[in-house]
Amino acid sequence: MTTITPAAVTATAPTAPGAIRPRAWLHTTGALLARDFRVLHRDIPGFLVRVTVQPTLFVFVFAVVIPKLGAGGGIGSLFGRTTSSAPGAPLFSTILVPGLVASAILFQGLTAVTAPLVLELSYTREIEDRVLAPIPVWVLAVEKIIAGAIQAMLAAVVVFPLVMLIHAKGQAPSIDFHQWPLLVAVVLLAALFSSALALLLGTIIEPRRVSIIISIVIVPMTLLGCVYYPWSELSTLRWLQFITLFNPLVYICEALRATLTPSTLHMPLWVLLAVLGGGVLLVTASSVRTFTSRLVD
Repeated sequence: MTTITPAAVTATAPTAPGAIRPRAWLHTTGALLARDFRVLHRDIPGFLVRVTVQPTLFVFVFAVVIPKLGAGGGIGSLFGRTTSSAPGAPLFSTILVPGLVASAILFQGLTAVTAPLVLELSYTREIEDRVLAPIPVWVLAVEKIIAGAIQAMLAAVVVFPLVMLIHAKGQAPSIDFHQWPLLVAVVLLAALFSSALALLLGTIIEPRRVSIIISIVIVPMTLLGCVYYPWSELSTLRWLQFITLFNPLVYICEALRATLTPSTLHMPLWVLLAVLGGGVLLVTASSVRTFTSRLVD
């Protein structure tokens, strides 16, 4: 008669399903992420065009063309002040760097998630194949947020050297990298927030209205998002300064300004981190819920 020892029972007993499930979810999520970035790799030229054209044109006009035309190049020239009357005013190129990097993060997050998701939910129905993967629907939503956030961070990496290097003589931006851990945290929070917001929009917008919503949202969000000026400069227009607080791009721009150009005016850093961190949690929860209900229905 064979004797079965407790050690043998432990060795031959099946692993609990609860221990296997998270590992399987991670494996499947990794496979989906690999698929997304394989598709991105095939469209590298399109990605670079989407990411670089707008910030390159803006920084070229404001940091090269306008200074060459004799407009000064200091931020004071945009607010009715001359560089002689405000000798300590930062150059406009310094203000542009965090603003354009912030806009690249936000809009790449939007375009990387919203447009493909609308197509998958309407015309191609490609999303149905992913739902068949051995993961809950909410895990699929989180995977889409992660994929969009990674693309948004890649956009920041691509845009940053452009806005740093393109400028007229004597108009080089003054950037401080001493707070680089904080910079990484801000970029990560901004990318996650942008991607989660994109997932939320993609699940609540009707496909036929996508172009209208984007045209209505993107232009005002950019012009009133403190990309080209600090939020504090709106103090002469209190009503507008209050309205811009509902623009998420304002907090991303101000947070990057607080880390890259701490000597310029910006909101308190703790407020910015609290808004971005809370926004990531709130918008992620809302987008996962709308994504799940949309697919289940």
